[in-house]
Amino acid sequence: MTISKALTIAGSDSGGGAGIQADLKTFQELNVFGMSAITAVTAQNTLGVHGVYPLSVEAIVKQIEAIGSDLGANAVKTGMLFSGEIIKAVSECITKFNWENIVVDPVMIAKGGASLLQNEAIIALKEHLIPLATVITPNIPEAEVLTEMSIQSIEDRREAAKRLHQLGATYVVMKGGHGNEEELVDILYDGAEFTYFTGKRMETRNTHGTGCTFAAAVTAELAKGETVKDAVNTAKQFIQAAIEDDLEIGGGHGPTNHWAYQKRKRGVE
Repeated sequence: MTISKALTIAGSDSGGGAGIQADLKTFQELNVFGMSAITAVTAQNTLGVHGVYPLSVEAIVKQIEAIGSDLGANAVKTGMLFSGEIIKAVSECITKFNWENIVVDPVMIAKGGASLLQNEAIIALKEHLIPLATVITPNIPEAEVLTEMSIQSIEDRREAAKRLHQLGATYVVMKGGHGNEEELVDILYDGAEFTYFTGKRMETRNTHGTGCTFAAAVTAELAKGETVKDAVNTAKQFIQAAIEDDLEIGGGHGPTNHWAYQKRKRGVE
């Protein structure tokens, strides 16, 4: 029996909706063995981020090396990396273990507006991590920071995807959750062609962790040997179900429902 394994290198969300908690839940739901290296601990709930406590670079590297020297990984997802020093160290570890199927979710700002990435880290992200990315999955605000351009339209998103591809990412997924179209449109760019994934836009405040969950679903599918296009398609279905069948817990931006996708597949109401 072949076991597909995925590693998430990201921050911990004490509220359970985003970060490594969301990643591990997603890996499990998609039948992938999940492992983690925690970069920072956040005090967080649906109302916002109340504290961010980064781990030392040594602690992060030790976690990654423990995985790489024993278990290995078929795919790796990065999330909140906080500082340039951490980004450089993570990039070096990925290179050291010759890991493939690298999914970079450039986490910068929490739903409540709190900054989760230091400014100097943006340069390190561009120089060290994005060139290693099989797939990068920015939302519109994140893409605006990385490309230094305003993104208002579908054409702007296509241009941003081209710029991110030029930074070294093999594939770019420009997510449309922050767009203003009636229908939600995600765009996949491979350096030559654009593929569009559409979905129903939901009027809900319970979207905490959607970016983490989407990227984790892509990671899980790549770990199982799926193509990038098929992985993105599954991730799109996974997050659509998670948002539509939300849990309605907490007093702010509530989490999505990580078990909704599998319940739908089984035909369970």
